[in-house]
Amino acid sequence: MKTCPKCNTQLADDAMFCTNCGTSFQNANPQPQQNAYQNNAQQNYAQPVAPVVDIYDHTAEFDPQDVHDNKIFALLCYIMSVVGVIVALLARNSVNSPYLAFHIKQALKITITEMVVSVLSVILCWTCIVPIAGSICAVILAVIQIICFVQTCSNKSVEAPIVRSLTFLK
Repeated sequence: MKTCPKCNTQLADDAMFCTNCGTSFQNANPQPQQNAYQNNAQQNYAQPVAPVVDIYDHTAEFDPQDVHDNKIFALLCYIMSVVGVIVALLARNSVNSPYLAFHIKQALKITITEMVVSVLSVILCWTCIVPIAGSICAVILAVIQIICFVQTCSNKSVEAPIVRSLTFLK
């Protein structure tokens, strides 16, 4: 009979592990494959796991009361484009809201990008490719507005995909 060094449970001499606490016993002749597997498993568990952080998600930066008070104006930015941005800017002048400022900047990025794509499509309408590419870009920007609208509805403040890489309005 042998005794577990951790919990002092009596075990058979040929026991590979303790049936009470699970402690593994090293044999005098461990097989190389098992030893390599055990070492690999111990290394994997010993390494700390870093938390996944989305650098584009700013939800935690805003006060929940600020989000509650200014959510309608933030939604207007994405629904009504230029008019919504103007209304939100007027509302922001009366209330200093970082939450609303964030959504105004995101909506302005989308709106300005839409305007640039439209102007380029009109100027270069004599070509075949530019109006088609402009139409595709306009559809993509409309989808981005919908994504931002849905995220704002669910109280999330995430930078708009694709246009977040544009460096204006930082």
